[in-house]
Amino acid sequence: MVHETTFDKFFSNRESLIYQFKKGDLTKKEFIEEQYAFITRLDLKPFVRRIDSFEKGIYNYQYYNIMAKYSSMKSKDPKIIEKHPEMIQMYKEKTNYFYRKKDETIIKLLRYLDYKNVEAYPIKVESNALKDRIFEIVLKDFNNTVLHSISKSVLEELKKENVYTDIRKNSIIEKYVNERY
Repeated sequence: MVHETTFDKFFSNRESLIYQFKKGDLTKKEFIEEQYAFITRLDLKPFVRRIDSFEKGIYNYQYYNIMAKYSSMKSKDPKIIEKHPEMIQMYKEKTNYFYRKKDETIIKLLRYLDYKNVEAYPIKVESNALKDRIFEIVLKDFNNTVLHSISKSVLEELKKENVYTDIRKNSIIEKYVNERY
Protein backbone atom coordinates (compact mmCIF):
# COMPACT_ATOMS: atom_id res chain seq x y z
CA MET A 1 0.00 0.00 0.00
CA VAL A 2 1.37 3.40 -1.00
CA HIS A 3 1.34 6.03 1.75
CA GLU A 4 -0.17 9.33 0.64
CA THR A 5 1.95 12.26 1.84
CA THR A 6 0.62 15.65 2.87
CA PHE A 7 2.01 17.00 -0.40
CA ASP A 8 0.11 14.31 -2.31
CA LYS A 9 -3.12 15.31 -0.55
CA PHE A 10 -2.46 19.00 -1.15
CA PHE A 11 -1.65 18.64 -4.85
CA SER A 12 -4.44 16.12 -5.45
CA ASN A 13 -6.99 18.45 -3.86
CA ARG A 14 -5.64 21.39 -5.83
CA GLU A 15 -5.86 19.48 -9.13
CA SER A 16 -9.44 18.49 -8.29
CA LEU A 17 -10.40 22.11 -7.57
CA ILE A 18 -8.72 23.32 -10.77
CA TYR A 19 -10.63 20.68 -12.75
CA GLN A 20 -13.93 21.74 -11.13
CA PHE A 21 -13.18 25.41 -11.85
CA LYS A 22 -12.32 24.71 -15.50
CA LYS A 23 -15.55 22.71 -15.91
CA GLY A 24 -17.54 25.61 -14.47
CA ASP A 25 -18.59 23.71 -11.34
CA LEU A 26 -16.84 26.24 -9.10
CA THR A 27 -16.65 30.02 -9.30
CA LYS A 28 -13.35 31.69 -8.49
CA LYS A 29 -14.76 32.70 -5.10
CA GLU A 30 -15.78 29.09 -4.37
CA PHE A 31 -12.37 27.86 -5.58
CA ILE A 32 -10.64 30.21 -3.13
CA GLU A 33 -12.97 29.26 -0.26
CA GLU A 34 -12.52 25.53 -0.91
CA GLN A 35 -8.74 25.84 -1.14
CA TYR A 36 -8.66 27.94 2.05
CA ALA A 37 -10.80 25.38 3.92
CA PHE A 38 -8.56 22.53 2.75
CA ILE A 39 -5.34 24.30 3.77
CA THR A 40 -6.88 25.10 7.15
CA ARG A 41 -7.91 21.44 7.66
CA LEU A 42 -4.51 20.22 6.51
CA ASP A 43 -2.92 22.38 9.22
CA LEU A 44 0.42 22.42 7.41
CA LYS A 45 2.16 25.73 7.82
CA PRO A 46 4.58 27.12 5.24
CA PHE A 47 8.19 25.99 5.25
CA VAL A 48 10.16 28.78 6.90
CA ARG A 49 13.77 27.62 6.82
CA ARG A 50 14.43 27.24 3.13
CA ILE A 51 13.01 26.12 -0.14
CA ASP A 52 14.95 22.99 -1.12
CA SER A 53 12.40 21.35 -3.38
CA PHE A 54 9.91 22.36 -6.04
CA GLU A 55 7.06 20.96 -3.91
CA LYS A 56 7.96 23.07 -0.87
CA GLY A 57 8.23 26.19 -3.02
CA ILE A 58 4.90 25.61 -4.75
CA TYR A 59 3.20 24.71 -1.49
CA ASN A 60 4.43 27.96 0.12
CA TYR A 61 3.42 29.97 -2.97
CA GLN A 62 -0.07 28.43 -2.96
CA TYR A 63 -0.41 28.79 0.81
CA TYR A 64 0.47 32.49 0.84
CA ASN A 65 -1.48 33.20 -2.35
CA ILE A 66 -4.69 31.60 -1.10
CA MET A 67 -4.35 33.22 2.34
CA ALA A 68 -3.88 36.61 0.65
CA LYS A 69 -6.85 36.14 -1.68
CA TYR A 70 -9.05 34.89 1.16
CA SER A 71 -8.08 37.86 3.38
CA SER A 72 -8.70 40.24 0.48
CA MET A 73 -12.11 38.69 -0.11
CA LYS A 74 -12.97 39.09 3.59
CA SER A 75 -11.85 42.73 3.56
CA LYS A 76 -14.51 43.43 0.91
CA ASP A 77 -17.29 41.33 2.45
CA PRO A 78 -20.35 43.61 2.91
CA LYS A 79 -21.49 41.70 6.02
CA ILE A 80 -18.13 42.20 7.74
CA ILE A 81 -17.97 45.83 6.64
CA GLU A 82 -21.44 46.40 8.12
CA LYS A 83 -21.15 44.36 11.35
CA HIS A 84 -17.41 44.49 12.11
CA PRO A 85 -15.86 47.47 10.29
CA GLU A 86 -12.92 47.38 12.73
CA MET A 87 -11.86 44.04 11.20
CA ILE A 88 -11.42 45.43 7.69
CA GLN A 89 -8.00 46.97 8.40
CA MET A 90 -6.82 43.68 9.93
CA TYR A 91 -7.86 41.79 6.78
CA LYS A 92 -6.11 44.36 4.56
CA GLU A 93 -2.92 44.04 6.62
CA LYS A 94 -3.11 40.24 6.38
CA THR A 95 -3.60 40.52 2.62
CA ASN A 96 -0.47 42.66 2.23
CA TYR A 97 1.54 40.40 4.55
CA PHE A 98 0.61 37.21 2.69
CA TYR A 99 1.28 38.76 -0.74
CA ARG A 100 4.72 39.89 0.51
CA LYS A 101 5.47 36.36 1.74
CA LYS A 102 4.26 34.95 -1.59
CA ASP A 103 6.68 37.21 -3.47
CA GLU A 104 9.55 36.21 -1.17
CA THR A 105 8.67 32.58 -1.92
CA ILE A 106 8.74 33.23 -5.67
CA ILE A 107 12.29 34.52 -5.44
CA LYS A 108 13.41 31.62 -3.22
CA LEU A 109 11.84 29.08 -5.57
CA LEU A 110 13.33 30.66 -8.69
CA ARG A 111 16.76 30.74 -7.06
CA TYR A 112 16.40 27.10 -6.04
CA LEU A 113 15.53 26.29 -9.69
CA ASP A 114 18.46 28.47 -10.79
CA TYR A 115 16.07 30.20 -13.24
CA LYS A 116 16.29 27.21 -15.60
CA ASN A 117 13.43 26.95 -18.11
CA VAL A 118 11.66 29.94 -16.62
CA GLU A 119 9.77 32.40 -18.77
CA ALA A 120 8.17 35.61 -17.52
CA TYR A 121 6.13 38.32 -19.23
CA PRO A 122 3.36 40.87 -18.58
CA ILE A 123 -0.14 39.55 -19.14
CA LYS A 124 -3.31 41.00 -20.59
CA VAL A 125 -5.99 41.43 -17.93
CA GLU A 126 -9.44 42.95 -17.71
CA SER A 127 -8.83 44.42 -14.24
CA ASN A 128 -7.87 48.10 -14.33
CA ALA A 129 -6.10 47.69 -10.97
CA LEU A 130 -3.79 45.00 -12.40
CA LYS A 131 -3.38 46.36 -15.93
CA ASP A 132 0.29 47.12 -16.69
CA ARG A 133 1.29 45.70 -13.28
CA ILE A 134 0.80 41.93 -13.21
CA PHE A 135 3.15 39.47 -14.83
CA GLU A 136 3.21 35.72 -15.24
CA ILE A 137 6.09 33.38 -14.49
CA VAL A 138 6.00 29.99 -16.19
CA LEU A 139 8.08 27.11 -14.83
CA LYS A 140 8.32 25.05 -18.01
CA ASP A 141 9.91 21.97 -16.41
CA PHE A 142 6.95 21.50 -14.10
CA ASN A 143 3.94 21.01 -16.34
CA ASN A 144 3.97 24.74 -17.15
CA THR A 145 3.37 25.72 -13.53
CA VAL A 146 2.21 29.35 -13.44
CA LEU A 147 2.99 32.01 -10.83
CA HIS A 148 1.78 35.62 -10.77
CA SER A 149 3.07 38.75 -9.13
CA ILE A 150 3.00 42.54 -9.23
CA SER A 151 6.14 42.89 -7.09
CA LYS A 152 8.77 45.28 -8.40
CA SER A 153 11.53 43.33 -6.62
CA VAL A 154 10.44 40.06 -8.26
CA LEU A 155 10.28 41.85 -11.62
CA GLU A 156 13.80 43.28 -11.16
CA GLU A 157 15.13 39.82 -10.29
CA LEU A 158 13.51 38.29 -13.38
CA LYS A 159 15.02 40.97 -15.60
CA LYS A 160 18.43 40.59 -13.96
CA GLU A 161 18.30 36.85 -14.70
CA ASN A 162 17.26 37.51 -18.34
CA VAL A 163 14.06 35.46 -18.15
CA TYR A 164 11.63 38.38 -18.55
CA THR A 165 10.35 39.71 -21.85
CA ASP A 166 8.29 42.89 -22.25
CA ILE A 167 5.96 41.24 -24.76
CA ARG A 168 2.46 41.17 -23.24
CA LYS A 169 0.65 37.84 -23.64
CA ASN A 170 -2.58 36.18 -22.61
CA SER A 171 -2.23 34.26 -19.37
CA ILE A 172 -2.00 30.50 -19.57
CA ILE A 173 -4.84 30.53 -17.03
CA GLU A 174 -6.70 33.48 -18.53
CA LYS A 175 -10.18 32.44 -17.37
CA TYR A 176 -9.03 32.27 -13.73
CA VAL A 177 -7.00 35.47 -13.86
CA ASN A 178 -9.86 37.49 -15.32
CA GLU A 179 -12.73 36.16 -13.20
CA ARG A 180 -13.71 38.46 -10.36
CA TYR A 181 -14.30 37.14 -6.88
